[in-house]
Amino acid sequence: MAVMAGSVCVTVTLLMCVVGSEALDLLRVAATSGYPGSPLKVHCRCASYPNLTLCSWPEPPHSPPTHYVATYRERHRELDIKQCQLIPPSSSSSSSSSSSSSSDQLWHCYLPNLKLLTDYIINITAVYPSGDVTYLRRFMLEDVVKPDPPVDVRISPASMRNLSLEWSSPPTWANLDIFPLKYQIMYKWKKRDSPRFYIKDYENTNLELKGLTPRRTYLFQVCAMELLGLGECSAWSSPVEITMP
Repeated sequence: MAVMAGSVCVTVTLLMCVVGSEALDLLRVAATSGYPGSPLKVHCRCASYPNLTLCSWPEPPHSPPTHYVATYRERHRELDIKQCQLIPPSSSSSSSSSSSSSSDQLWHCYLPNLKLLTDYIINITAVYPSGDVTYLRRFMLEDVVKPDPPVDVRISPASMRNLSLEWSSPPTWANLDIFPLKYQIMYKWKKRDSPRFYIKDYENTNLELKGLTPRRTYLFQVCAMELLGLGECSAWSSPVEITMP
């Protein structure tokens, strides 16, 4: 770390390295007059294994940069640097599934056709009039897999104590035949602080639940995960409610 007062050049480097498949993060700030901007907070996610990977970060609210430079490469091929396709906030294609206001404020970097079992390094640089902020991250595709939530969750009572639960796979998961999904089901009574019940590693998209309590209201949610357990489970689907007869 080198810091000089006044309007002289300032360089700050912060390195965090975790052994194994964990990410390596490197933040480098270089300024010619004062601090150029906020550190970047970059999050990478593969919503459709293996060909839909986005790295995203929020636009700094008070001092947006003049532009970004985004590249990526395989860790052991230093000269084979590829340009990342930048997608600005509020672009119609900027998010694989979410239309929330928070996603509208995100920049996205699209990384197509990544290889399996390969270390990658992504380099995001925010360029300011006074300098730049660079963020490096090392990751493997398998570590950032996170599907979008299942959709079209449906419930119908089968009897006073049984019901049928169905849902559809996330439409953004394009290679379902080659890379199947498994699911987790969470349900609870519609009552504050009531216990939650889980059914894990379920490979179908329909389920019959038995032994429920008559005249009790239940909430159901489903999440999706790559069949072999790569990455993490999706966000939970929107809760669906049913009152048993």
